[in-house]
Amino acid sequence: MLISNRMIMLKYYSNRIFFYTLCCGMMFLSSCSKELDLLPSDSFDDSRAFNTVEDLNGGLIGVYASLGTEVISNVSLTSDECNLPKENSTGRGIGTYRWQYDGSSGTITAGWGSNYTSIDMVNRALNQVDKVKTRPAEENLKKQYKGEMLALRAYCHFELLRNFASVYESNGMGVPYMEISQVSRPSRLSFGATIEKIKADLLAAKTLIPASFDDRTRITLIAVSAIQARVALYEKNWDDALKYSTEVIDAAPLANRGTFPLIWKDKAEDEVIWKLKRVSGDSRLGDFYYDTDDVVLYAPAFELINTYDQVNDIRYAAYIKFDDTRGVGTSNYSVNKYLEGSTGRTNLCDVKLYRTGEMYLIRAEAYAGKQNLPLAGKDLNTLRATRITGYTDIVFSDQVSLKNAIVQERYKELAFEGHRFFDLRRNGLPVTREPADAINALGSVTLTSANKQYAYPVPNAEIRANSNVNQNPLY
Repeated sequence: MLISNRMIMLKYYSNRIFFYTLCCGMMFLSSCSKELDLLPSDSFDDSRAFNTVEDLNGGLIGVYASLGTEVISNVSLTSDECNLPKENSTGRGIGTYRWQYDGSSGTITAGWGSNYTSIDMVNRALNQVDKVKTRPAEENLKKQYKGEMLALRAYCHFELLRNFASVYESNGMGVPYMEISQVSRPSRLSFGATIEKIKADLLAAKTLIPASFDDRTRITLIAVSAIQARVALYEKNWDDALKYSTEVIDAAPLANRGTFPLIWKDKAEDEVIWKLKRVSGDSRLGDFYYDTDDVVLYAPAFELINTYDQVNDIRYAAYIKFDDTRGVGTSNYSVNKYLEGSTGRTNLCDVKLYRTGEMYLIRAEAYAGKQNLPLAGKDLNTLRATRITGYTDIVFSDQVSLKNAIVQERYKELAFEGHRFFDLRRNGLPVTREPADAINALGSVTLTSANKQYAYPVPNAEIRANSNVNQNPLY
């Protein structure tokens, strides 16, 4: 599907760019056992692929099309967002849901190969961008494209870091940071060193992308700020988290209660900072939760359902569908968030990667980290009041209760968006499943930092091919 998506997105661009991106995908698939050794540097002449500014844009479109959504489905499987209904007779994802994964599991490790493929594509374009000759009117556009490339490289490395870091601490094992395309056997940087590389690319991108660029299906200047805010959150750099989340909040207000449900049907873009555009023929994220043959594969966890004010919280109906007409032995609940897009096709809708709602929670957590309880509470209350009719502000008198409230609010606000598992890890909290959610879990009800599956494994194929890459502990 990676190749077919890219083919669709690139069909309007030059044949050489199409051939270049197709080759990248095909060569990756044919040598998947080598993972990071994606393409020999002399296997394709990048200088022939990128001769014009239009070529650069074609390469960028290919990178955007290559970005996957494995993180969202994997987080739902490994956290307490979902339960496994009996009607999921296909067995899709069951091993991962039951935490029966290791470095050979293609589900949990899929993001390793897909992100490094995208990074390789970016680096090939970056290797040539400064050599592309432009007319005076194209110079700013070329700078913008270079900025997008740098931001995309940072984004992909950060997704790798969230998924595969041994721990979210400075001295923990991070991931290899690929800045050039060549056959190599890089080692894993520390978590802190990986963060620094990501931040450097994002800062550079910010000097190149113009403020006037406002395409939400691509990385804009405000999208860079959103990525910076999330990176700062994982780094526990509270000053940066405050700075960058505020830049986003000031630029993109929260959606009101009338508009918010329309975001998830692609009928509004309020508070959407960056999204992956989905068109007919693309992979459909909703298929992971709900099969179009009317089978609920993974249902919203009762634990999650019970956190909402089901009458007054606009998020409940936007995220969760209840249907009591479904037959005996089936789930009455399903994930509504990805069920319908503007195309009218079931499960085909744009994937929202960054929203203003998350920025309020990042800023609240940053204020809490700096022990500024009034401002942290203000941001949390602002978000809740925007989502919940008749909400009354709460005063938080201690840091512990405030932080717990923020973790819980992230559970509700960001459900099925690829955060919950990592939020629990960031805060050293276990994954727990309530009895109603664990009926088909075969005893997989608690996962703590003492369990190896608390960190996702690096693919075994990568470790076999590259002796400089170490596996996460206990695997």
